[in-house]
Amino acid sequence: MTLPGTITAATPAAPPERAVWRAEIIETVKLAWPIALTQLGQIAMMTTDLALIGRLGDGAIAAVGLAHLILFVGFVLGMGPVSAVAPLAAQAFGAREPRMVRRSLRVGLWAAVMLGVPVNVAQLWGEDILIAAGQSSATAALAARYLTGLAWSMIPAWCFIAVRNFMGAVNRPEPALWITIAAIPVNGLIAYALINGAFGLPRLDLLGAGLATTLVNIAMCAAAIWICYTRRPFKKYRVLGRFWRTDWELLRQLMAIGLPISGALMLEWGLFSSGALLMGWIGTTALAAHQIALQVATILFMVPFGISLAATVRVGHAVGRGDPVATRRAGFGAIALGAALMVAMTAIVVAFRDAIPQLFLAMIASGAPRRRGLPPRSCSSARASSSPTGCKRLPPVPCAGSTTPACRCCLPR
Repeated sequence: MTLPGTITAATPAAPPERAVWRAEIIETVKLAWPIALTQLGQIAMMTTDLALIGRLGDGAIAAVGLAHLILFVGFVLGMGPVSAVAPLAAQAFGAREPRMVRRSLRVGLWAAVMLGVPVNVAQLWGEDILIAAGQSSATAALAARYLTGLAWSMIPAWCFIAVRNFMGAVNRPEPALWITIAAIPVNGLIAYALINGAFGLPRLDLLGAGLATTLVNIAMCAAAIWICYTRRPFKKYRVLGRFWRTDWELLRQLMAIGLPISGALMLEWGLFSSGALLMGWIGTTALAAHQIALQVATILFMVPFGISLAATVRVGHAVGRGDPVATRRAGFGAIALGAALMVAMTAIVVAFRDAIPQLFLAMIASGAPRRRGLPPRSCSSARASSSPTGCKRLPPVPCAGSTTPACRCCLPR
């Protein structure tokens, strides 16, 4: 009740509900597009690698497909904990706690190293695992040679993902995209040189492809950390400050969030990737065709995956602010956006289902040489060499005749 003649202050009208949802979608898109393009950049590097590996023949492509099954299990184990950096750091950012933002990244890097060492060592027994799974000894040996080059690529790949999630949590995901774009031609050049022995480097075929991946992953991780130390707004967080200080409670929280993520990814991707084992029983051509189909699905998956990472950040910010309405709006907005985009992309794939595989078979259609890349002689069969590197020696394998390039699933770079 107001007295006559009393002037009351006008309260600002709440914005219309539609305008609030529109603003939420716009903010999610702004955050999601660089994340999604970063993921697609990773796929571009993988596709470049396998286009080069495709010149070694169907046997090499099949071996890479099987190697990724071994790589996948270990990669997904660490993918969950490093992905958990995003919600922890985003909540801290929303609550305006910069020290907690730094601690979230720190325990993510810890998890990458602690999990990476045993996982990378276990990869060296990839040949025995594949033979026990019923794969041919020749293909298993080629896969083991590839895994030898990849042996220590996982730790820098996980660290890059952790830093990338930290960048997204503070609303600056663009530097990770620029790093990935710069890495695409560098990766292609190094992979070409090591696979084919160009520019005076030794010809290492599949071993060279794995080494190229490892070197590029290390460079990307180093570039991301350098940007965090020298560029705003990351510089103020001092990301490696007190790096050796124990933080077991936060590490436990990271694992509590991350391990269920790993389990979900394992079920989701395992449903598709385990099909490669069945295709391997049919033959190398079927396995190569399976890799092409899986690559198309992987490219499609990158768009909703980027949106989901953006949603993680948006929800984390709202939780940190203590705003349940904004939390709900961010989650449902991202779900609607992802569903709409996937309907559109699925329609495109259905419309061009005959043309898409030809993109991977273009080398055959153009009459490319059929015998390239593999060494002219085969190595003698043995379980392992006595050299200090411990590299597996290859059993006698014929030079494969097909140049069909297939592409890998979403695994670490």
